[in-house]
Amino acid sequence: MKLLTEQFARADVSLRELQTRADRAGGTRLPRTTCADMLAGRRFPKKAVMVAFLQGCRVPDHQLPAWERAWERVRVNQMPSGYTEDRSVESSNGTPLAVQVMTAPGDTGTARAAGRRRRRAVLLTAVLVPTAAVTLSVLIAQRVTPQRGPSEGVPDHIVGLAHIVSDDGRAFPRGGSSRFTVTVDPANAGVQLIRRLDVGVGLQHATITVNGASAAKWRPLLQDSIYKWRNQTVTLPPNLTTGRRSLTIVNTCVSSSGFNEFLYTVRHMVNGVWSTADTVDIGRHHTASEATHDYRIVGEDWADTQTFAYPPRKEDWSVQ
Repeated sequence: MKLLTEQFARADVSLRELQTRADRAGGTRLPRTTCADMLAGRRFPKKAVMVAFLQGCRVPDHQLPAWERAWERVRVNQMPSGYTEDRSVESSNGTPLAVQVMTAPGDTGTARAAGRRRRRAVLLTAVLVPTAAVTLSVLIAQRVTPQRGPSEGVPDHIVGLAHIVSDDGRAFPRGGSSRFTVTVDPANAGVQLIRRLDVGVGLQHATITVNGASAAKWRPLLQDSIYKWRNQTVTLPPNLTTGRRSLTIVNTCVSSSGFNEFLYTVRHMVNGVWSTADTVDIGRHHTASEATHDYRIVGEDWADTQTFAYPPRKEDWSVQ
């Protein structure tokens, strides 16, 4: 339930508040225990419960159909051939179990048969619920994409949930620019600027200035329409960073494909050791970080959230 957990974290609300929001809406109830079990992966949610949870987390309505389609695919894939749903089965605490129970010839209508069905239901629940929870997270990651953005689509196959990241960012066309100010140790012997970008848009090219002086370039990367996240690194000239505590970075796009940015990590080398000096999180949901770093953008033509995957091998996540 990784992505549901991410939505819950992004909403920054308590389980009690989610329950209250659902009660106010007058639709499907959201008991706190149900949400807690769902987020912990102990319970595969009913579709209505999942939708009510997402609405409580203020997920935009236009994204809900993609979540519902992902839920339906998981539900169908987890339904063994020859099984029919028994909605009367309950767990020891009285909670209905959304499981598939096989109906054997001659079982119907007898107490012994009912007992056998219940035992099979409990066993199947132990197997199906955790599996379905993981599968749902993967399918949602594949299918939930914004209505618009720098690029569209996610992989048809994901190698691991840890490779999936949801992040918001901004983009601007040729001639547009972004600027921000970061803090480094004046004793630095070098500074690296690392940018998370969507390489579903290929050949992004931009120039970089530091405190008004030409410093480096974001070199064009080939398009990857499957694994779209990359962390691109540029090394800034030491003569522009050493002895300075504050660096004002300006990126100016010079490519027809435009330029997108989601997160900047600034690393500096002090006493021969590289470490993180600062981070600038870009996007509508990170305006506090933007304000702290005096972030400005000229010619913005896109701002939204994307859910993509990094490549299967971690060594391929970072590029120069």
